Amino acid sequence: MSIAETQFKTDVEAVDALAEAYRQLKEEIAKVIVGQDEVVKSVLISLFSNGHSLLVGVPGLAKTLLVSTIAEVLDLDFKRIQFTPDLMPSDITGSEILDEDRHFRFNRGPLFANIVLADEINRTPPKTQAALLEAMQERSVTVAGDRHILPMPFFVLATQNPIEQEGTYPLPEAQLDRFMFNIPLEYPSYEEEIRVVKETTSNYEADLKHILSGREIQFFQALVRKIPIADKVLEYAVELASKTRPPSQKAPDIVKQYISWGAGPRASQYLVLGAKCNAAISGKYSPDIEDVQVIAKYVLRHRIVRNYKAEAEGISEDKIVEKLF
Repeated sequence: MSIAETQFKTDVEAVDALAEAYRQLKEEIAKVIVGQDEVVKSVLISLFSNGHSLLVGVPGLAKTLLVSTIAEVLDLDFKRIQFTPDLMPSDITGSEILDEDRHFRFNRGPLFANIVLADEINRTPPKTQAALLEAMQERSVTVAGDRHILPMPFFVLATQNPIEQEGTYPLPEAQLDRFMFNIPLEYPSYEEEIRVVKETTSNYEADLKHILSGREIQFFQALVRKIPIADKVLEYAVELASKTRPPSQKAPDIVKQYISWGAGPRASQYLVLGAKCNAAISGKYSPDIEDVQVIAKYVLRHRIVRNYKAEAEGISEDKIVEKLF
């Protein structure tokens, strides 16, 4: 019997099941992805929180492999879209075509999947970016005046290369705000790279098991929202977001000195949801302030805009967020 069909006696049992499912998912993903533990954890937290993620890293760090592996162990439909300057909105949403009976029929685009990898999202013009971001927000696409509902769960993982910015269309802040997490990928350690090269230059093939179905993921997404949170923890999350806003009375000197614009209310919502999920996968039944701090950088780093002084002095978004703690 699947998790979604299991009648848990209490929500505590259901949270235990989520923690166990997370442990199994990590084990399966580790058969293919070497290291990158924090990245895997962050992606899974955003998935269980029903949010989208932006992966930022140089080429060759297994971003595509990570996403396809997660889709496989979750038994979900996966599509990859390579974003290019000539990509049109209809190339990703789909379009109306005239069939042999001379009737218009909607031909679904690659957005109609459970997990969509938007590779190099900043390589495509704003018109196509907007079509993807509408789908992320509304969980539907509108073509020729008709609304088409996307399959659930629906999860977008977009990638960006932080180095080469020539010929790119950077996402504006309002669109970046649609992503729950901004997740940086680092180079592997020497030992991890040895293992990667050994496995990828031999005939090693991982035998992956399906851990969760789409229905079970939706069950856990609803469960995360039901997890109780103490008022003081919720207030801490909201205060943390408000501290990033220079006009706020709560803003410290570092924010007034180095930030032009701070995070909006969506940051507070994602801080609370992310903290709830982080607590659940850690075996806790309610989040504390530490859970908020664990996911704070992922939520806030792409929602604050540094001024010229911060850039000139090399003050990063992460450094500013750390000072807010």
